[in-house]
Amino acid sequence: MYALLHDPMQLISFVGALMILIAYAGHQLGRMNPRSATYNLLNAFGSGILGYVAFFPFKLGFVILETAWVFISFYAMFRYRARKSS
Repeated sequence: MYALLHDPMQLISFVGALMILIAYAGHQLGRMNPRSATYNLLNAFGSGILGYVAFFPFKLGFVILETAWVFISFYAMFRYRARKSS
């Protein structure tokens, strides 16, 4: 708990992970539609935060994973919105 309170990167990464876990749990428990903007924004911003944290110190695997997660989340959200408006 000490590290979380005294290391800003730990706190930032905790917030990012929490955002992704909220979306995941919401979907798995049937409380969040995976096509909703909320679900995709939680995933996109949570993984964006974790991707940022993975740069300091640089961890290639996590940077690739989190960057892909951001783009896939935004793609899914905009694809669904485009179909819905058609």
